[in-house]
Amino acid sequence: MHITRNALLCIATLAGAACGGNANDTAKAAGPADSANAASMAGMPGMAGMPGMAGMPGMAGMPGMAGMPGMDMPAPGDDSLGAIALTAAQIAKGKISWGAAKSGTMSVSAVLPGLLVPNEDQTARLGAPVGGRVVAVLVNPGDRVTRGQALVTLVSPEAARAQSEAASAEAALSAQRAQAAYATSARGRADRLLALKAIPRQEYERAIADAELARAALVQAESEATRARSIAEQFGATGYSGGELRVTSPLTGVVLTRMAVPGTVVEAGSPLVVVTDPSSLWLQVQAPEQLASLFSVGARVRFSLTAFAAETLGAPIEAIGAALDANTRTLGVRVRVNNVGGRLKPEMLASALVEGAPRTMGVVVPDDAVQQLGGKWVVFLALPDASGGASLVAHAVTVGPRSGGRIAVTHGVKPGDLIVTRGAFTVKAAIQLGAMPEMVM
Repeated sequence: MHITRNALLCIATLAGAACGGNANDTAKAAGPADSANAASMAGMPGMAGMPGMAGMPGMAGMPGMAGMPGMDMPAPGDDSLGAIALTAAQIAKGKISWGAAKSGTMSVSAVLPGLLVPNEDQTARLGAPVGGRVVAVLVNPGDRVTRGQALVTLVSPEAARAQSEAASAEAALSAQRAQAAYATSARGRADRLLALKAIPRQEYERAIADAELARAALVQAESEATRARSIAEQFGATGYSGGELRVTSPLTGVVLTRMAVPGTVVEAGSPLVVVTDPSSLWLQVQAPEQLASLFSVGARVRFSLTAFAAETLGAPIEAIGAALDANTRTLGVRVRVNNVGGRLKPEMLASALVEGAPRTMGVVVPDDAVQQLGGKWVVFLALPDASGGASLVAHAVTVGPRSGGRIAVTHGVKPGDLIVTRGAFTVKAAIQLGAMPEMVM
């Protein structure tokens, strides 16, 4: 702690009268006797606790110093991280005030960053059904499409083979139908001839067997044709030839992104186009572990968007993650946002406000009353004296949640303790500087 010559002279002068004048006048008055004056102050009653005075020789017995404001600093306890004594003038100049700590309740709230993303339940991420070459891309991002509309045209050897198999199966089915029809007709004729006893029983039975065989073959041909058509339909090759196929939209919506490029060769599963129904979006929020209890399915979340900062929107929570992310220690929260007019867009940034029910939080103080000193959270306990000054002690505390400009102190302060509620930062800075000559704050 550095004590300036002016401070020492002020202290000496206060033994008989108030310290007056400015720093320049005092400096001029200082002379060789300064060292003797300083030496004579050691051991003065009440000076042991004054910052910077500990260990000064010659302080014992100096008259007039006992009871001087700020000179009877209490010994810091285990939770004390420093102290300073101020006069009434210094307190007024620093705009410092204190009050009794009070217990109270507060609702925990927090503002968390969020992001609008497509509703995956209403989004189709379309890929190439088979390997091939992209011939044409028929849409662009932002285009509105309808269900079944063609988006991308490809040419594929596998599609050509599927088309060929489907055509062969259809031809075989047609032949088998004709065969079955002939066999059925032959059996009917055999029935009539047998009734007239115009054919032997053996020919009649052969006609029945032929009809049964033809019917079984027809069933097999129909099954094969169905399989071949299904494969061609899965490839999007139905109704085309030469291996050409088209990827179509499975829903009505908007083209979100387009990865397909004409002329490129793609493998099966390569992404081509993303289509989404923008009538609803998801707001994704990653909640810190300590705030996880504030979220429940069905509860409404208020949020604002950077693009529409003046508006506050609300939407219900649709789903909550089953576990925390092991790396970030956050819980995934999904909010379903209606977007009927299509004004909101995916990837818009959002700020989500979440609030919990009010609950008792112990001592609740203004945000500014709690400062960080030496890597710890502290409040400044005030010990007023009779002259209007006070000793201010930095006291370590444990803090809880913040909300509405207030913060909960869960340990270190009890109701009724006098704490600095205004000017705490000034007190912190003074303690860090180690001295306050001329009330430099």
